[in-house]
Amino acid sequence: MTVQRADARRNHALILAVAEKEVAAHGANASLEQIARTAGVGSATVRRHFPSRRALLSAVFGKRIDDLRARAVDLAEADDPRAALLDWLSALTAYATSARGMADALLQDGGDDADHADACSLRLGGAVDPLLRRAVRAGAVAPEVTTADLITLVTGLALATEHHPNPAAEANRLLTLTVRGISPQS
Repeated sequence: MTVQRADARRNHALILAVAEKEVAAHGANASLEQIARTAGVGSATVRRHFPSRRALLSAVFGKRIDDLRARAVDLAEADDPRAALLDWLSALTAYATSARGMADALLQDGGDDADHADACSLRLGGAVDPLLRRAVRAGAVAPEVTTADLITLVTGLALATEHHPNPAAEANRLLTLTVRGISPQS
């Protein structure tokens, strides 16, 4: 295990704190150069700590991802697998719409760095898979639905509603509509 020097640990924490503010203000495309300037370090220092934009976003959203993982674990043994999965999807929707850039961090498009491309989604997947499998076994979700499908769905909703006056409410409304379906059951 490599031990980081105290100044390197301070720089890492400072860069991360500045990045959180910049991403909150400007979304996932926040300027790495501006982050470096505000943190009082060079861009090479930012790159040393976070080799890609995706790695930086993964770190910025790490706490939120950990909270979502914990929520999935808490819900994994709930009495109603459908309600548990929908509760988790609502929590993901709330997180994705409340943090500018989080939806971009959840994108599974390969991005700018294959090692970090799906870091947020992969971290969520392991915790959500048991929740989804229980809902599938209960007949509450179609068997072909994957965790990646659900994350992609919520990501799309968050991106589509990002500029709405109330993104969280609109994304949640669309999630409810999606779960219900667009045509009445016969």
